[in-house]
Amino acid sequence: MDFIETVKQAGIVGAGGAGFPTHVKLNAKAEIFIVNAAECEPLIETDKYLCRTFADEIVAAIAAIAAHLGAKRSVIALKAKYTAEIAALSDAIKRGGVDIEIFQMSTFYPAGDEQSMVQQVTGRSVPERGLPLDVGAVVDNVGTVLGIYQAMQGEAVTEKYLSVTGEVREPVMLRVPIGTAISACIAAACPTISDYAIILGGPMMGRILRERKDIDGAVVTKTTGNILILPRDHYLITRDARPIERIRAQAKSACIQCRMCTDLCPRYLIGHQMRPHLVMRNLYREPVITDEAEYIRAFGDAMNCCDCGICEMFACPMGLSPRKVNDYMKAQLRTKGYKVDRLMDPHAREEVDRHHVPTGRLIARLGLAEYEGKHAKTCIELSPDSVFVPFQQHIGKPAVPTKSAGDEVRRGELLAAAAEGGLSANIHASVDGVITEINTAGARICRKEA
Repeated sequence: MDFIETVKQAGIVGAGGAGFPTHVKLNAKAEIFIVNAAECEPLIETDKYLCRTFADEIVAAIAAIAAHLGAKRSVIALKAKYTAEIAALSDAIKRGGVDIEIFQMSTFYPAGDEQSMVQQVTGRSVPERGLPLDVGAVVDNVGTVLGIYQAMQGEAVTEKYLSVTGEVREPVMLRVPIGTAISACIAAACPTISDYAIILGGPMMGRILRERKDIDGAVVTKTTGNILILPRDHYLITRDARPIERIRAQAKSACIQCRMCTDLCPRYLIGHQMRPHLVMRNLYREPVITDEAEYIRAFGDAMNCCDCGICEMFACPMGLSPRKVNDYMKAQLRTKGYKVDRLMDPHAREEVDRHHVPTGRLIARLGLAEYEGKHAKTCIELSPDSVFVPFQQHIGKPAVPTKSAGDEVRRGELLAAAAEGGLSANIHASVDGVITEINTAGARICRKEA
């Protein structure tokens, strides 16, 4: 079995983001292979743990991936303050006798954004709405790289490492089967409050769940890297509920056109046409613009937004919501069928390094300072009695079921095959057991009694 087929069969997807099928990303040749170990968002512990614990496996996988890509340069990019992780990886590189660089980044948000990382490591800016491959680079999260190592040993993706942080007795790492209930993960971390909401992921771009029924219905997927537990009345939770009508009225009455949202925008800094202050200025007249060219001039920049949230969670002195406005305008542009041209040869602006947002200041602005500096010291392994394995844990089409209710399955056995004719990924059983229910959404597996 060749390298790409090995990765495809294992069902590997991007472990740190939206879940792009890795066999598609790696079906290429590239000059540079970059491992993203920078932990993009605050208060997440997973990448650091993997670097400390599986350094040899990560280094071995990097060598194999770089050979497949024909990459002349292999780089692990992480924050300079990760001294223990850098030491572990450096030792593994020496033991492996391989040529891998460690690129030490300053502590800023979003250091783990792959386009910002490519610019930092290579000096090249990815085209608007483009891919790192457009400038000769491929970027994979460190968790994805570990998954590739395991695939090389014949193992499919059946488990996940994730951290639980925030309102807990102390942050913990968990090793759990895919499909484990989020509520079981929370219980294992011993939350210090009972009336909480959670963010799946980081505080800037994670998915917020407020209601208990939504929390109880959520499960760990291949892309789950962190659970942040916060009081239900925390600023991050209440702010997220603002409707677009209120946001439009606020923008009309309170935007002072200071440009801070633009000047600190990571996409603007790497040279993209991304000027949220202009989108905000024009929002009030959006309902009355009927000319396509004028509409694109007013709102086309929104298509280049990366949803990092700096504009609204850090930059805006008036507490407005440029990111949500950009999301709204993206949807409007797509609904209208308007095509926005792409800048294919952007160049980073000279202030790119001076305008990075320090992570410590961001944490304070978000009201999360009380949780900073608390790190996961232990890893707990959970073995739930049942799991619900979703068939869409990736960008693209959901996987197609290959089993039926009542079937006995073994851990690593194929549950659903990647759909033909588009992006998709295989899904495997994460525990030994019996399928008690299965449909197009996923399968529930209950462990067999001894």
